[in-house]
Amino acid sequence: MSTFSIFLILIIFIAFLLVVVIMVQNPKGGGLASSFGGGGTQQLGGVKKTTDFLDKSTWTLGAILLGLILLSNMSLFEGTNSGDFMQDEIESVSLPEATDLPATPATPEQE
Repeated sequence: MSTFSIFLILIIFIAFLLVVVIMVQNPKGGGLASSFGGGGTQQLGGVKKTTDFLDKSTWTLGAILLGLILLSNMSLFEGTNSGDFMQDEIESVSLPEATDLPATPATPEQE
């Protein structure tokens, strides 16, 4: 299994976790904490800290996802020199031969 494949599997897993964490949160500030009765200033069993945990985990998972994407990009061309890759592309382009071109350009009087 290549390094890129491992990064791809990790990216999919982290993206799934990120979606789950975001879906648990409530956009109006209630979220998981409000479903347990944690309102305004109450801290019943540490429910108020649940929203802090979800907020921090969202930022952490987002940063991990960004890092994995950047690392996977670097591992995509692992083992190949980028200069060699461009040189192969340049060599594969065929240019017209000099014999295919007219010796002198046509002028309007000649036509």
